[in-house]
Amino acid sequence: MNIRKSIILRVRIAFLIIGVFALAALVRIVMLQTEDDGKWAKLAEQIDLDYRKVKATRGNIYSDNGSLLATSLPSYRVAFDPTIASEKIYRLGIDALADKLSGHFKDRSKNYYKRRINDARLAGKQYIILNRKHVNYQQKKKMATWPIFREGRLKGGIIFEKHDRRYRPFSYLGYRTVGFVNDNNDGAGLEYSFNKYLAGKDGKALYQKMAGGKWRPLYDGSEIRAEEGYDIHTTINVNLQDVTESALLKALKEHDADYGCAVVMEVKTGEIKAISNLTRNEKYNDYREVFNYAVQGLADPGSTFKLVSMIALLEDSKLKLTDSIDTGNGKYKFYNSVMPDHKPGGYGVISVKQALEFSSNIAISKMVYSQFGSDPQKYIDYISSVGLAQPLGFQMIGEGIPKVKNPADKSWSGITLPWMSIGYEVEVTPLQILALYNAVANNGKMMRPIIVKSVTKADNEIKHFKSKVIKRKICSTKTLKEVKSMLEGVVENGTAKNIGNSHYKIAGKTGTAQKIVNGKYIKKYNTSFVGYFPADNPQYSCIVVIDKPKGFRQYGSNVAAPVFKEIADKIYARDLEMHQPYIARKNDADGVFPVIRAGNREDLQKICDELAIPNKTTTHEEWVKAQRKDNAVLWTTDEIAPEVVPNVLGMTLRDAIFLLENHGLQVAHRGKGRITAQSVLPGRKLLKGSRITLTLG
Repeated sequence: MNIRKSIILRVRIAFLIIGVFALAALVRIVMLQTEDDGKWAKLAEQIDLDYRKVKATRGNIYSDNGSLLATSLPSYRVAFDPTIASEKIYRLGIDALADKLSGHFKDRSKNYYKRRINDARLAGKQYIILNRKHVNYQQKKKMATWPIFREGRLKGGIIFEKHDRRYRPFSYLGYRTVGFVNDNNDGAGLEYSFNKYLAGKDGKALYQKMAGGKWRPLYDGSEIRAEEGYDIHTTINVNLQDVTESALLKALKEHDADYGCAVVMEVKTGEIKAISNLTRNEKYNDYREVFNYAVQGLADPGSTFKLVSMIALLEDSKLKLTDSIDTGNGKYKFYNSVMPDHKPGGYGVISVKQALEFSSNIAISKMVYSQFGSDPQKYIDYISSVGLAQPLGFQMIGEGIPKVKNPADKSWSGITLPWMSIGYEVEVTPLQILALYNAVANNGKMMRPIIVKSVTKADNEIKHFKSKVIKRKICSTKTLKEVKSMLEGVVENGTAKNIGNSHYKIAGKTGTAQKIVNGKYIKKYNTSFVGYFPADNPQYSCIVVIDKPKGFRQYGSNVAAPVFKEIADKIYARDLEMHQPYIARKNDADGVFPVIRAGNREDLQKICDELAIPNKTTTHEEWVKAQRKDNAVLWTTDEIAPEVVPNVLGMTLRDAIFLLENHGLQVAHRGKGRITAQSVLPGRKLLKGSRITLTLG
């Protein structure tokens, strides 16, 4: 009996304790819902609030004439707080607003937008994204006038969330050069190299976390405004960039090559006017800019490196260009390796000048080995003295570091020196080779290539970049004169005579480097041509590299050199400063002679007849020129060949313009009267689209 009472007592005590705890919990719930409601609501709000980064607008990238290469355009995501508008404003405007949204985005019906906004308002949702598509600034301004939206953010609930997108007006032109920067601040090209100027300074703003993990800006006045980035002004010329890319792309397709690059540089300043890098895209069967070979692509330069060997030989010996060298039957053995020449059967005995013109491997390597074989370090020192042993210090991040062997290296062998002398067992970038040839064109002064001239904020220049001289003189004046002669000879008589022309001189060197796979040479090549023009007054230097061309033409002379010429021809046609003015010969005939010298036959005969000037003709052709015959004017045929520049001396401006424009030339003129001079010599090969300046007097 006592045991039973004891158990009942314990159960009652347990129930009592449970009841007390339940009552205490109920009281606490009531307190949380009433007395502490404001405290916890505020804490919850704080947990869902955060100061988040507001990206600054990036600066612009400009070409040399102020054309935009890259800019940031604002776009806006359209969000909405449907709970803010008053009942009257909402009721009067919701139908029209839904209709406007449906008409603009054209993806959902009016009823869809109305139902979605109504549901959000009834549910008390303070943030919805109306459409994932972004709108531009002009569209944003138009939307701000729509029903409900026109009340603004505080009364209407409209939220335009700004997002910048990078826009390139010239699309893929110079894509890799302009470059990019991703969200992790990794990237390439100018965007990456000059990111510290372009990026600006990010701001901060208070955001509230919404359902689904979305964040909306609160604009409570505590935000820190972002500072826009600076602008950079490059040396790139849009027209020359287009010419360069087009010529390179055409050749890559024609030869089914793996990749190629081309760079055009202004001789005196070192300014890069065009730079193109194109790589085959197997997936889409086209070419795209994915790697900057010109700046970063280290490779054996091949025969373009022979210029270094020739400078070293001429500087270190009493060698003359007329001295002879026996190249034998086209094969020469250095230790256990055979050095071949390109020409079957060899060149036999040739001069030193011809050694470079014909690009004889045997001649160059024999001379270098004879001069430096006992002290190869001396040859390495010459490589350094012409600026090819160190990086150029180019403005863009990622420049390749030259790989030049040293006699102390473990990999140095008996055949290293002769093979290095012709451009193997040494690695440099195309831009570094171009800088050397540019120095030759610039009378020995080596310029550091430059691609960005200044950094600005509005009209204020923040930083200016000047062209810098790397080396005052890469070699003696005597050597410089001799290598210039040889480089001109390459085009006039040697491996690149296929690109010679009568309008202007080209000087340069072909290059064909055999590829190495698994330590063995294979029959695949890296072809190149580097040089400058016009050779007698250099304005531009250029390098073209095309890797692994297919087909029977796989050499620098017939793969890369024609690309160089196409680029040079188009630059020459555009740049009147390179044209030699035509000086009209003074008429030495005695007596009075009509001012009219050439033009339309019928017009000229009519003028002479009206002025009672004796005249007769030997032709019925439309265009004639005047000759003196006793005391009369004799009209003879003025032969106008379609493929050459016409002679318009003595013509009226009207006749000259008619004739020249029909030949595809762009005409500029100065002065009054008859044509007394023309900037392009008559009879020269016609370059359609080029400019010709006429002087009247």
